[in-house]
Amino acid sequence: MLKQINLKNWKSFKDATLYIDPLTILIGTNSSGKSNIIDALDFLSRIPEAKSLESALMGDSHTPGIRGGLEWVVRKPETQFTLEAVISGEYEQEDEQVEFDCLYTVTTEIEPKIQLINEFIKLLKSNENKNSNNSSENTISSIGSYLNFSLGGIKITPGKYEFPALNTLFPRTKFLLGDLKSLPVYDCDSLRTMKLSHNTTAKVIKKIFIINPIPQNMRDYSPLSKTLEQDGSNIAGVLAALPEPEKEKIEQTLLNYLSQLPEGDLQRVWAEPVGRLGSDAMLYCEEKWGKNQEPLLVDARGMSDGTLRFLAILTALLTRPEGSLIVIEEVDNGLHPSRAGLLLQMLREIGKKRNIDILVTTHNPALMDELTPDFIPFVMVVYRDQDTGESQLIPLDEIENLPKLIASGSLGKITQQGLLEKSLAEHREYQ
Repeated sequence: MLKQINLKNWKSFKDATLYIDPLTILIGTNSSGKSNIIDALDFLSRIPEAKSLESALMGDSHTPGIRGGLEWVVRKPETQFTLEAVISGEYEQEDEQVEFDCLYTVTTEIEPKIQLINEFIKLLKSNENKNSNNSSENTISSIGSYLNFSLGGIKITPGKYEFPALNTLFPRTKFLLGDLKSLPVYDCDSLRTMKLSHNTTAKVIKKIFIINPIPQNMRDYSPLSKTLEQDGSNIAGVLAALPEPEKEKIEQTLLNYLSQLPEGDLQRVWAEPVGRLGSDAMLYCEEKWGKNQEPLLVDARGMSDGTLRFLAILTALLTRPEGSLIVIEEVDNGLHPSRAGLLLQMLREIGKKRNIDILVTTHNPALMDELTPDFIPFVMVVYRDQDTGESQLIPLDEIENLPKLIASGSLGKITQQGLLEKSLAEHREYQ
C-alpha cells in the first residue's frame, strides 16, 4: 500500500508530506494546491507503464498531459522536482509473513532539457530477520544495499538500492521502475527483499486510480470493458462484462447505496449488452413513483448528472483491484447536501471491506459538517503561505486553536468563513 508521498519543488509545493490513510480528506481554498497533489499522484501512477519521461509528463495519443503543462510542473524558479513515495509490502517466507517499507524516489529536470536526474528505491525497514538478534549486521533496515549497475557488473555498497537513471546503459528519459525484468533474482535474503520491494513499488504505484466522472461521457453506449476509464465513460461496458455471480453482487451493492439518493423508489440498477453482436452495453435503472404508478425504465441518457457521478465512483470502488488508492477530486460534485453523510458512509464501508484507500478533495460545507470526530485525524488542510506563495499541508487536528474554532461553529461553517486559513496565517506571524 502507498503510505505517504513527499513533494519537493512540485508545482506550488516546496517541501510537503502527505500521509495516506484509509480515507484521506483534503480541504482548502481554491488555488491552495489540492489539485497539485492529485497531479503528483497522477504522474507517479504513469511511471510503471510510461514509454518515456516526456510521455508521462506531456501525455501521448492515449493519455493527456499533466495539468498546466510542462511549464508548471516545477515550482519557479527551480528547474528540478522530486517526488517520493513510501510503500509497504509483504511476502511469505518459510511460512512466515515478511513485512517491509521502502522509499521510491524520482528526481526530474525540466530545464535546460527534460531528463531523469535520479531514480532509486531505498529499503526503510523489514522484519525479515525478526528471529535473529538485533545487531546492525543482521537487520535489513541497516543494510539497505545499494545496487549500482555499471558496465563492470553489480556493485554493492551500504546505503540505498538505486536504479541508476544516469547510467549509460539506459536512456536518461526512461524509467527503470517500469521494467520489472531489469533486476536479476538474488540468492541473498536481503537482496531478495530488495527485488521484491522493486516489484511491490511498481505494482502499488500502478494501482493509483484517479477518477473524474464526466456524466456527459457516460450517457452513450460503451464497449464491453475490463477496466473503468478515468472519466467513467465506459461504466456500462465494465458492469455488463462482469462474470456472474459477481455482476449480480455488484449491481445489488450499487442499488443499496443508489436507492438512498432519489426521492422516488429505485428498484433496480444494471447494465447489459446491446445490439446483434452484444459487444456494447447500456446502463439502466428502474424507478417507481407512487403506489399506483407503473415502474419507469430509464437508461443512462435520462439519468441525472449526480446519479451518474455517484454510480461511477461506486463502480470504481467495487471493481478496482484490492490495495488500490482511488483519488476523487470534488467527490461531492453534483450531490445534494443532504446525501453527504451517505457518501462518507459509502467511502468508508467499501474502502474497509475491499482494502482500498481513498483520497478525496472537497469544498462542500455540508460534507465537512458530516465529519464526526473520528474523521478529524484524516483531514488535511492545504493552504498557501502568504509571504512565499508556497503550498503547505497540515493535519486538521494539528491546528493549535482548532478546539476554539470548533467551539464557535461547525467545521463547514468555519471553513466557509475562512477561519482555518486565518488562524494559520496568524500563527505564522506570531512565530
